[in-house]
Amino acid sequence: MKITEHITNAKGKTLFSFELLPPIKGTGIQGIYNAIDPLMEFNPPFIDVTSLREDYVYKQHPNGLLEKLALRKRPGTVALCAAIMNKYKVDAVPHLICGGFTKEETEYALIDLQFLGIDNVLVLRGDARKSDSAFIPTAGGHCYASELLQQVTNLNNGIYLHEDTVLGDKTDFCVGVAGYPEKHFESPNLDTDFKYLKMKVDMGADFIVTQMFFDVSKYKAFVDKCREHGIHVPIIPGLKPLTTKKQLINLPKIFHLDIPLELSEAVEACADDKQVKEVGIEWMINQCKELIKIGAPVLHFYTMGNPEPTKRIAEAVL
Repeated sequence: MKITEHITNAKGKTLFSFELLPPIKGTGIQGIYNAIDPLMEFNPPFIDVTSLREDYVYKQHPNGLLEKLALRKRPGTVALCAAIMNKYKVDAVPHLICGGFTKEETEYALIDLQFLGIDNVLVLRGDARKSDSAFIPTAGGHCYASELLQQVTNLNNGIYLHEDTVLGDKTDFCVGVAGYPEKHFESPNLDTDFKYLKMKVDMGADFIVTQMFFDVSKYKAFVDKCREHGIHVPIIPGLKPLTTKKQLINLPKIFHLDIPLELSEAVEACADDKQVKEVGIEWMINQCKELIKIGAPVLHFYTMGNPEPTKRIAEAVL
């Protein structure tokens, strides 16, 4: 079932969902099941599975020379989605990214997803490799999420890449895109962000999932501004509780977001990360209660494979 249908069928009730990382190459799937099992009591209608591009590692040869190798540390997004749907009977939402994939590889993945009965995809540009200072597109791939979105939209209209398939069977993917309540870090201003977001919705995006945030007023302002720009698709808030002091530095640095002064001061006053986790969970509980009050369609948690904080938050608000 499409995410938009899940939201419509909920008739105003806020749903619960979460996001997972595929297991590290060489590890089994049981760890993923262990991260999912504690959260199934909250009846998630869908579970997201991220996709990560390759990174570079250097192998030293006996002669001392270094060989640069591309390594994908977390493969298996499509297969993991199929396993989740088979085991838990819920919809899985694979992330499609530009980095690390050619247009042909993306088309093959979309065909596989269609054959597996997967109805939803989240379209993203993806992050730069750790070794790169900026995003570098893959040769033969897409530079921007809008281009990737266009490819999915084309398949939904029966338009494939090559001339030997002029008009094929139409796919029917429900397509999500990312939204940034505090502005994408590469955008010169919020108005430019809204211009491109509106363009994506006009191209066929069916729902928006936001970057994490810690101030509900910023989500509300983002939703209001979207509506002013003619963007009327569901806007799902992305959520992650603070659990360590290091995140006061790392999250703003990596995700270019603000942490409210009240929260940062409370975290700074903690003696250890055990106390930080308690502060972060309590903050997120209050945040979720506010989001439910203003009608957020879904509470979507970035669990990073650790279900315990999300479980405690869901118990308190759902």
